[in-house]
Order: sequence, then C-alpha cells, then structure tokens
Amino acid sequence: MSKIKKVLIAVSFLVLVFSLVKLATAFLEGYAEQGKIDELTQIWEESDKGEGEALPSPFIMKANEPVMLPEFRKLYERNPDIVGWLKIDGTRIEYPVMQNLQDEQYYLEHDFDKKKSNGGLPFLDKHSRIHGSDILLIHGHHMKNGWMFKDLMKYKKESFYKEHATFQFSTLYEQEEYEIVAVILSQVYRKSDDVFKYYQIEKVNTPAEFDSYVRNIKQLALYETGITARYGDKLIVLSTCEYSTENGRLAVVARKLN
Repeated sequence: MSKIKKVLIAVSFLVLVFSLVKLATAFLEGYAEQGKIDELTQIWEESDKGEGEALPSPFIMKANEPVMLPEFRKLYERNPDIVGWLKIDGTRIEYPVMQNLQDEQYYLEHDFDKKKSNGGLPFLDKHSRIHGSDILLIHGHHMKNGWMFKDLMKYKKESFYKEHATFQFSTLYEQEEYEIVAVILSQVYRKSDDVFKYYQIEKVNTPAEFDSYVRNIKQLALYETGITARYGDKLIVLSTCEYSTENGRLAVVARKLN
C-alpha cells in the first residue's frame, strides 16, 4: 500500500471519527436540553390549581390586581423572565415563552436557568408586550434534532392544519386559545428592500396598518384557512427558520379566540 493511500485512509478515518463525535455530542446536548424542558413541563402540569394563595402580579394595577395563574407560580419564582406557555397539539411544542427586556435575543442561546444552550427557548420579540401589544411575535429555533419550533414545519401541509387549527397560549394571568389565520413562507430581507416584512410589527399601530398587515399575510398564505382578523383582534405570530431559501422563515399567524 502506497504512503499516499495510507495517508488518505488515515484522514478519512479521522474525519469519520470527528463526524461521529460531533453527532454524538449534538444528540447528548439535545437529550439534556429536552430533559430540562420535560422538568419544566412536569412543574407546569403538576402545579396544584386548587390550593395555595394567589401570587400577586409584579405589576401595579390602578383598580384590581391581576392574579397569577397557579401553573406559573413555581416557574415565575425560578425565573421571572417567563411571560407565557405555548402548547400545540400534534407537535413537540410545549414550552415556556420568555422575554429578557435588557437583551432581546438572550434566550436564543440560554435555557430557563440562564445557562448557555444551543436550543435556547421561544422568546417574545422586543416590540411585543404581553399586555398592550396587538401582535405578539414569538421567535424559536428550528433545531435539527426536532426540538423548539421545528415542528411548525408540519403546518406546510394543509392536512395537518385541518386537524390542528387551534393552539393554546397562556399568559401569566390568562389561559388563551388561538385559531390559525395563515401559514406563510417569507424571509428576512435587507432594510432597503421595499417588500412586506411580517416581522416589522412595530410599524403596525393604526387600524389601517393592522388591516394592511393581515391582507399581506393572507396573500402569502400557503393555503386558505377561511379565517381572517380585523383591528381589535389579538394576533400571535410564531416564527422560525425555513431552509428552502436563503434567510428563509416560516410563520404561523393566529388570532385570539374570544
């Protein structure tokens, strides 16, 4: 066997070992991160909803103070950055939703206990506020191991949408249900591009701007849901990466049911 051939075999072997180690590391990291999510979900689901004193809101209200839902008490004490809980049946999406007001992208790479994490957690856009915003934009990673918002890709198929047309999102003070208005494919554009940018929610302030936003969303829809929204409705936009195009994004847009 020639020296060159031996070198090539050795290099190939090293590449294979490196790839296997990388895959194993990613698997173990994903497994560990999911274990933490499972723990949070267990706390959420097992919270005693019938006993204990109500935890007052951290916000001062002029008239009546809102009361925090029992499900959130232990989680809020552990990390007051939690602003809600998202659950979509038929998917692995059942996560706390976070917002760090000092660092808008903090939860891109931090877990619930503020430790470094590749998967991060779903988090509320800096231009959204649970109280006061007509549009709540929630970002989440599209993880190769299937966690976070990867399962939003299921909504590319109309058949999946028809069986999962609603989902649950609870704020600290209210259990809410949303019905899907549209599923869209878009991308992150350059600032100079004169196109509709679904993520620029800070530019939606008036009834006319809201109606224009909804019309543009409906024009981008992958299929017709028969559901629309008008000014006064509260919207949630679930946004994640979509890899069929450069800087691609998939967004699920839904309105709150009264």
